[in-house]
Amino acid sequence: MSQQTFLPPNRSRKKRVIFITIIVLLLLVGGAFFYAQSRLTPVDRNSNKKVNVTIPQGSSVQSIGTVLKKEDLIKSKSAFRYYVKLTHVSGFQAGTYLFSPSMSLGEMVEKMEKGEVSKQPDIRVTIPEGRQLVEIADIIAKNTKFTKDEVMKKLDDKAFVNKMKEKYPDVVTDEVMQKDIKHPLEGYLYPVTYDFYDKNVSLDEILDKMVGKTNNVLGQYSGQMKKKKFSAHKLLTMSSLIEEEATAKVDREKIASVFYNRLEKNMPLQTDPTVLYALGEHKDRVFYKHLEVDSPYNTYKVKGLPPGPIASSGLMSIKAALHPANTDYLYFLATPEGKVIFTKTLEEHNKEKAKHITGKEKQNTEK
Repeated sequence: MSQQTFLPPNRSRKKRVIFITIIVLLLLVGGAFFYAQSRLTPVDRNSNKKVNVTIPQGSSVQSIGTVLKKEDLIKSKSAFRYYVKLTHVSGFQAGTYLFSPSMSLGEMVEKMEKGEVSKQPDIRVTIPEGRQLVEIADIIAKNTKFTKDEVMKKLDDKAFVNKMKEKYPDVVTDEVMQKDIKHPLEGYLYPVTYDFYDKNVSLDEILDKMVGKTNNVLGQYSGQMKKKKFSAHKLLTMSSLIEEEATAKVDREKIASVFYNRLEKNMPLQTDPTVLYALGEHKDRVFYKHLEVDSPYNTYKVKGLPPGPIASSGLMSIKAALHPANTDYLYFLATPEGKVIFTKTLEEHNKEKAKHITGKEKQNTEK
């Protein structure tokens, strides 16, 4: 008589559950894969439409995805973002590109990575980080048909400032019009390269684009700003101090921590760039006589932050202002070699100053 093996009911049920679970998972993974693949395909393979898309210098992957989706060139901003991340694209080159809905997401990414632009800009204006408004006005004047005086007049024009307030209410607020503010839009022209494809572009358009860039950059950090109860004005003011004190080798988060620690202890910030801004001139060194300048921007005489930004700060300084290091430092000293030394007490600070500044000056004099 043949023997039959019977599985216990529980074991048989478990096997069926495992088998069904595996099938469901495979279907889900397969479905997700095909869905993701469909997001990467052209919006319309048969389209003959051509679209010029301008990618400004320093644009984030998110902002580029937003532009491409707005022009109906891609199916999904998320798919674009994940594709860039998964394919380890090193970066995109600024410029104007000719795209079509018949192109795949990968084809557009490749063009932007290689910099295969369709048109060279008629005007290019590059604003370096840490430049004051008068310096920026000079840069604009050298690259356009407008004079420095015309640029400054427009930037200080109440009607233009109000126009920016209406257009970018989350960033340009009533704080820019406080009585002690030197220039309302100081710090509000974001430092990056701007391309214009019309040689007759108006001054309003040029400046609007620069303020708009600041609005876009700060918009990415609106949640963090609300959490820290920072207005855009306060953030740009603090980040401008960090920008002006920073060197290529410095840890900006530590500089930020010094400023915040001093504010918490009700100590004056005592940062030299604010004195130079109050004086309205560039100097290689700040002497004791300069510290007496009577100005609300002079942080040696006035406690707290100055009335507004003293320069245009870049992303690194903005991030440092939002996320300072956790330190006990109250002082920092920049050496002639560009190194920054942080200390906790005035005694330590003076020792480092004697070693790196005063001592070297004495040696040079004796020579």
